[in-house]
Amino acid sequence: MEKVVLKAKKRTEFSKSYLTKLRNSGSVPGVFYLRTTDPIAIEVPENSINQFVFTSETHLIDLKLDDGSEFECILKDTQFDPVTDKVIHFDLLGIIRGEKIQLEVPVLFTGNPVGVREGGVLNELVHKLEIECLPRNIPENVTIDISNLKIGDSIQVKDVTVENFEILNAPESVIVSIASPKGAKESEDVSAAEIKEPEVISKGKEKEE
Repeated sequence: MEKVVLKAKKRTEFSKSYLTKLRNSGSVPGVFYLRTTDPIAIEVPENSINQFVFTSETHLIDLKLDDGSEFECILKDTQFDPVTDKVIHFDLLGIIRGEKIQLEVPVLFTGNPVGVREGGVLNELVHKLEIECLPRNIPENVTIDISNLKIGDSIQVKDVTVENFEILNAPESVIVSIASPKGAKESEDVSAAEIKEPEVISKGKEKEE
């Protein structure tokens, strides 16, 4: 997995007015957590943190603080502005070699499903999976081949085979599915109604006789 440097400044101001000013100036507040130390409040340029948020891959982060300290970590949590979708806060989790960690990893779908070629609709229901593993085994993403999915087929968490890490999502959770075209379903409903109606009329006539 690629390791990317993130330079950050320690943050000593915590007031709401300062955080608003910070965000308006193009920076984002965050917190670095490590089990063996106290949390460290930090701030980084918005474009610096965006590279770890808006991506289809997971990265190891080499966090370098302005006091010269350096930590290896991952992006653990992100908060977004409900209107603009901009990152307004983030949490970094420090890594301790030899200890397992839990984190979210992006899902990458590959292949052109048979069902889509036949007119079906692809529903990507899960875009990130929660996993647990040792730091050295963190995958960039969880790749799922959907080439053989037909209309009506789906892939659940329990169907995904992985190595060196464990998926923590519920086994029955549906990750992706191929649904029938909406028009086809409506057509089937209409056909069923047309078949049923003559039967009701026929029974009515028999009673009259």
